[in-house]
Amino acid sequence: MNNTYRLLKDDMDFFLAALSQVRVSVWHVQEDGQHIIDYGGPVEAFSTVFIKIMGKRYFRNTFEFRTQK
Repeated sequence: MNNTYRLLKDDMDFFLAALSQVRVSVWHVQEDGQHIIDYGGPVEAFSTVFIKIMGKRYFRNTFEFRTQK
């Protein structure tokens, strides 16, 4: 499958996204489809529990984080 996005998964992915200030979008993926939650922005902070984008915190184990290739 050839996606037009890159999925961010580990700390290094989020570190590089924060460093380069790329736009990261937030998605909620369910069995019946994918739903965009936030068109996003640059990563402001991250931990093992959450990602902070544009002043909002999103749980890493609940959402999917993507950047364009």
